[in-house]
Amino acid sequence: MTIFHYKKENSFALGKIQRPVADVFLRTETNSWIEFNPYIDSGADITMIPLSFGKLIGFQVDESKIQQIGGISGSVPVIYKKAVVKIGKKILTVRIAWALIEDVPPLLGRTDVFDVFKVTFEQSKGIIVFDEQ
Repeated sequence: MTIFHYKKENSFALGKIQRPVADVFLRTETNSWIEFNPYIDSGADITMIPLSFGKLIGFQVDESKIQQIGGISGSVPVIYKKAVVKIGKKILTVRIAWALIEDVPPLLGRTDVFDVFKVTFEQSKGIIVFDEQ
């Protein structure tokens, strides 16, 4: 079992709020680990990282693979990739939407993650529990 904590942040509309944030590690092409602190988003189909983070772990832009992904804030150009992540002690390969812009929030989405973990949001306690299934 891995427990993450909500993080207090400012919201333009709501003032101070708590958001569910994970401490995840992504493996780079040189086999080192880089910490990644995405929002745990049960409404996101796929994990998403911004442009600079993808470059940091060694992704290369291939113009022929650019697609558009839509969400609450509109359409974003992405390249779908696979990456090795570590959540708690569990290491797994997940599909990632690598955004080709910076102005996107890092998200930990359902695909390849929620199949491995039972994710329980306990907002009143300020925690999110990841139990391996």
